[in-house]
Amino acid sequence: METEARSKKVICAEDLRRKILTQVFEPGAYLDETEISDAYGLSRPPLRELLRQLAGEGYVVLHENRGAQVAPMTHKTLRNFFVAAPMIYAATARLAAEHATPAQIARLKECQWAFRQAIRNGDAAERALGNERFHSIIGEMADNEYLMPSLRRLLIDHTRIGMTFYNPRKLDLARQRDEAADQHDQFIALIEAGDADAAADLAIAHWELSRAQIESFVTPVSLKLPLGRAPDQAEQRGAS
Repeated sequence: METEARSKKVICAEDLRRKILTQVFEPGAYLDETEISDAYGLSRPPLRELLRQLAGEGYVVLHENRGAQVAPMTHKTLRNFFVAAPMIYAATARLAAEHATPAQIARLKECQWAFRQAIRNGDAAERALGNERFHSIIGEMADNEYLMPSLRRLLIDHTRIGMTFYNPRKLDLARQRDEAADQHDQFIALIEAGDADAAADLAIAHWELSRAQIESFVTPVSLKLPLGRAPDQAEQRGAS
C-alpha cells in the first residue's frame, strides 16, 4: 500500500511539472487540490507534501488559506530571468566541461537524439521539454550544489516561454530553432573534449540566439524593458 501511494505521488509530481512547464497550468493560476486529489487518487496529506516539494523546486508558490499557485511570471521575475540566465548558463557549461562523466555524456547524447525526434515530429511541448532535459543534464554534469537550484528555477521559466519559441507554426523562428539544435551538438562535442572556455562561450551564444525572440514575447510594444545584451565571456574575463 505504501509503495502504491508513493507511485501515485511520483506520477502526480511528474504530471504537474509537465503541465506547468507546458503551460497547461498557466503562470499565476491556483491549483485545485480537490481536483488533483481525485484525479490521482491521493489523500490530502501526501498531496500537500508533494506541493511543498514542488514549491521548493520553484514550480509553485504556497499561500496560507489560498493553496498552491503556479509560479507567476511577473515583470520583476522576468527582469531577473534575463539578468541571471547568461551568467548561470555560462557557469554551468564551463563546469560541465570540467566534470562530465562518460555516462553523463552518453545520457546527453540520448537526450539530443530525442530532441531531434521531437523537432522532426513538430511537437512543441516535447521540443520545449527536451530542451529543458538537455540543459538539466548539463547542470548535473556541473556538479555544483549552489548553481543547480538556480538552474532548475531558470529552466522552469525558460521552458514556459519556450513553448512559443518551439511552436512549429512560428515559421519566422525556424532558422533559430535549427541553429539552436545544432548548438546542442556543439555542446556535446565541447563537453566531451573538456573545453571549458569554448563551452562557456557557446552557452552565451546559445542564450543570445533566443534572447531577442523571448524578449519580444514577454515585453509589450509599449513597455521598454531594459533587458540588454548578455556580456560575452571575453568581457567577463577582462573585468575579473
